[in-house]
Amino acid sequence: MRRVFILVATLLGLASASAAQDLQSILQTHADEVAKPSRSSVGVVLDDLVASGLPQVLPFLEGWQDRQLWQRDVDGVFFLADDGDPFTITDVDTGDETEASEDDFSQLRPNGGVRRVIATALVQFQLTDPDLRRRVTAVESIARRPDASQLEPLLASIEDEPNPNLKARKTQLANFLTASFADAPEDRIAAIESLSEDTSVEARAVLNQILDTDAAFVEDEEPPEDANVARIIAVGSENLSADDAYDRLVDEELAAARTPASAIRTALEANIVDGRVGEVPLSQLNDNANRELAYAQLAAAGTVPPLVTDVDRDGMLAKFTFYEEYEEENSEITDAAERALASAERRVAAGQAADLALDALSLASIYFLAAIGLAITFGVMGVINMAHGEFIMMGAYTGYVVQQFIPDYTVSIIVALPLAFAITFGAGVAMERLVIRHLYHRPLETLLATFGISIALQQLAKNIFGTQARPLTSPEWLDGALVFSDVIQISYIRVAIFVLALIFLGVILYVLRRTRLGLEVRAVTQNPGMAASMGINPDRINMLTFGLGSGIAGIAGVAIGLYAKVTSEMGADYIVQSFMTVVVGGVGNVWGTLAGASLIGFLQKGIEWLNPSNTLAAQTYMILFIILFIQFRPKGIVALKGRAAAD
Repeated sequence: MRRVFILVATLLGLASASAAQDLQSILQTHADEVAKPSRSSVGVVLDDLVASGLPQVLPFLEGWQDRQLWQRDVDGVFFLADDGDPFTITDVDTGDETEASEDDFSQLRPNGGVRRVIATALVQFQLTDPDLRRRVTAVESIARRPDASQLEPLLASIEDEPNPNLKARKTQLANFLTASFADAPEDRIAAIESLSEDTSVEARAVLNQILDTDAAFVEDEEPPEDANVARIIAVGSENLSADDAYDRLVDEELAAARTPASAIRTALEANIVDGRVGEVPLSQLNDNANRELAYAQLAAAGTVPPLVTDVDRDGMLAKFTFYEEYEEENSEITDAAERALASAERRVAAGQAADLALDALSLASIYFLAAIGLAITFGVMGVINMAHGEFIMMGAYTGYVVQQFIPDYTVSIIVALPLAFAITFGAGVAMERLVIRHLYHRPLETLLATFGISIALQQLAKNIFGTQARPLTSPEWLDGALVFSDVIQISYIRVAIFVLALIFLGVILYVLRRTRLGLEVRAVTQNPGMAASMGINPDRINMLTFGLGSGIAGIAGVAIGLYAKVTSEMGADYIVQSFMTVVVGGVGNVWGTLAGASLIGFLQKGIEWLNPSNTLAAQTYMILFIILFIQFRPKGIVALKGRAAAD
């Protein structure tokens, strides 16, 4: 008998467990709420569905949210279905599909508010879904619409999250939600304090939301003791004018509305009797004080509403204290948020300064690459080469052509760098032999000749490559940016250009200081006559120096082409900055070129930061500054000794 009892009890338990696993029965319990849901009633249904722990709840909620829930008219049973042909219904428990007649079913269409509530419930399931994309979507949904109900499921999903990046994001969002919605004040304060080191926009938005305020006033000298006051606002300050403060009192029906000048004029015109308004003659109503006096007399007689003057307004305002009150009632929480926000903003300011410095350093490296070849030719030969920018353009187009034959971008760049040097070196030597050497010590003719060559080279490039910009694609490992924080980041291409500029600096210093060519170049630079008497051929050195400067411009063109557009006019974008760099730094000196590039790069970025909406104005201010700088230091930052000093 006892065995029979145990067996029956077991069967009943299994039966009840089976019933508990039936999603349809839960839906039928709340049939009215499911069929005609509202934001206030759907929560009961969702709570029971979530509490059931049934695996079929997730696809059901997704279908309900997507308006794929249908109810059979004859018995009220719910199914999931697509409005297609043929019409196929899906059992919410078993997932079995059956073709049916659409006329026998009614589609349930929850409104937008209900769908948002369902989406919030879905997040709890999606946070632990095996599919990474679903988990990411759930986290993004929380970030877009944070809610107190999301905190517990988010915290529960962090420990078992296998993806480290997503786990870090969940932890960050949990910290945001804790700071905003945790029940215990100490938990909120701890989370808020941790945000002091977070420079993200989201973290500062959370802190600003905690510090949201409402405008308030009280007929007393001090705000109420239980009010969490953010600040007292002085009437008449830039934050609150006397008129705005009085309008608040009028809106609350604590003061009479002020009488506008137009209403006074209308009232006076309507009450003229025997050439007077009250006891004031018409001839005296051109004065504002008399008009107010006449209106006051009418008001005393009950003819018009009372007049509220500035004196009345100020007297009424003196009875009230205006202030801003935090929406958050706990002052410890708002104090912690203020400290955290101040710390975060200091970190953001420091980060912005560092980011600006990185941008300036990157721009300086670009200017250094563009100008170093010109510095060598200008310093040694005294030649104003207006075609220097076109050598940069030739180097960039060389990189483009190489990539047409070598599809591997890394290999193509490695090949393009020495090839660009060889091509522009040869072009520079040819230009020096054919044109420049006949124009030494004739700077005006040299300027005109090289300017004409630059125009010819631009037109030649247009004839060969067309007028559209050509792509010089960087390798994949240069895609993206080096991110230090949400505020500080720099693209890998800029980092590569900076490294290339350092390599150039090292190579050029080695060539000038450790090689015979460098020794001869320095000798010719400082005293060409003495160098010639020592057996050095200045003419050969000039040719090699011009070729070297042109070759360096070609390599710079490859590097700049990875960052900027490659067109026939790209050299014109850098020729002015190159000359400014050389002149400011000191002609013929590598360190001077580096100093000039740094000064111009940092100066331009600083001016752009002060006036970000007008880049042209920034360049204009920069040129004016350089003109003033040259007035006080005409030989540049690092003046060259020898022939340049004598000149």
